[in-house]
Amino acid sequence: MVGVLLLAIVVMFIIDVSQTKHAIRRNYPVIGRFRYLFERLGEFFRQYFYALDREEMPFNRAERAWVYRAAKAVDNTQAFGSTRDLRPAGTVMFLNTAFPTLSEDAAPTRPLTLGPDCATPYTTDRLFHISGMSFGAISRPAVLALSNGARMAGCWMSTGEGGLSPYHLEGGGDIVFQIGTAKYGVRDEHGLLSDARLAEIAAHPQVRMFELKLSQGAKPGKGGILPAGKVTAEIAAIRHIPEGQPSISPNRHPEIGNAGELLDMIERIRRVSGKPTGIKTCIGETGWLTAMCEEIWERGIASAPDFISIDGGDGGTGAAPMALMDNVGLPLKEALPQLVDILSEYGLRERVRVAASGKLINPTEVAWALCAGADFVASARGFMFALGCIQAMQCNRNTCPTGVTTHNRRLQRGLVPQEKAVRVSQYAQSIERELGVIAHACGAPEPRLLRREHCRVVQANGRSISLAELWPEITPRQRFRR
Repeated sequence: MVGVLLLAIVVMFIIDVSQTKHAIRRNYPVIGRFRYLFERLGEFFRQYFYALDREEMPFNRAERAWVYRAAKAVDNTQAFGSTRDLRPAGTVMFLNTAFPTLSEDAAPTRPLTLGPDCATPYTTDRLFHISGMSFGAISRPAVLALSNGARMAGCWMSTGEGGLSPYHLEGGGDIVFQIGTAKYGVRDEHGLLSDARLAEIAAHPQVRMFELKLSQGAKPGKGGILPAGKVTAEIAAIRHIPEGQPSISPNRHPEIGNAGELLDMIERIRRVSGKPTGIKTCIGETGWLTAMCEEIWERGIASAPDFISIDGGDGGTGAAPMALMDNVGLPLKEALPQLVDILSEYGLRERVRVAASGKLINPTEVAWALCAGADFVASARGFMFALGCIQAMQCNRNTCPTGVTTHNRRLQRGLVPQEKAVRVSQYAQSIERELGVIAHACGAPEPRLLRREHCRVVQANGRSISLAELWPEITPRQRFRR
């Protein structure tokens, strides 16, 4: 045994001093190999031993722990005092009233209807929904758990841009079919939108709305990226693409180059499907939004998208270039109020519903979004935590240890859809319940009545300022008043 070990060390020594790619191994043969091991283990040691509860990125231990407890429906109360530092700039806090809403005065969440002029409008009273995660980016058992959980919670589930799988339908929940730039699931042989395939998708009663994706927060200006190892035969058939080849979406829809062409595409999808149709985007420059609003008033208010899903530059994804993930796109805390104010200025706020996403996984962030003007909030990573995600940061490697983002059957075995569906539902219900707690503390009978004056944001000087002062309420301009 000792001889075999010595032989292995000698072989590694010869390999290391002979190779020319790695300076550390060449100068420090055998021992230099430990650098790569320690570098890999460092991620785990920081997460479990060294980082404080509120230090990690993108989500710290305290944030993840809240989701885990909510998903398991265990006691989510805390003792002694908050560990949240209220001093950093950007910290959000809510203004409680001296006379909070009594339980008997609390009101049920007001239902909203999307696409009232469509052949098949969609009405929901849920505030918190499942944002887009493609089958391919996430696994079969993950999709099954999410779709069943959505049905149990009464919320919608976006398919992401990867098309409609049998597992989305099996759960029985409401589905938002997302049309990405590659038109997966509804594309013709040239990669353009096929009306026939679109009509086939729309024929499913569970498909309640269509979402035309322009961009997403983690990679604005870049299409979806699915590595070749994740393009299985089943995924290739659903997406109508070759098996075993990387699935790279175009940077934008080739047939949409301006606001007018965007409205044309929305109207085409709505006409063929008969169902509410909106857009998903990460906001950078806003000139196209004002151009779209001007065009809507030229054509008539019925031409407006039925909803806009806005993703912050702090959104997540399975795979994205770091240059885009770190540096491009406005964070949601700036983009969401801008979008709401532009719609308000053009008198479209009640016509176009707004859904917000991007790191909104706890009641605090969701309540802030409602105060800022969102009608709905959608989360992807929050529901991944509910499925058991441990933030291993391996979504793009097909090696996810919890089975959420891998197609390795051995690793998928750990994710039992029947068990995790319950946790998905309990997480969504916990968010809605604690939104009510915050709203009632502010004197609002229900969360949809939260307004900007209910929220304050800490500034660099250490003092907080009202969200209503940071973003004063906009009234429609004279020419856009109805």
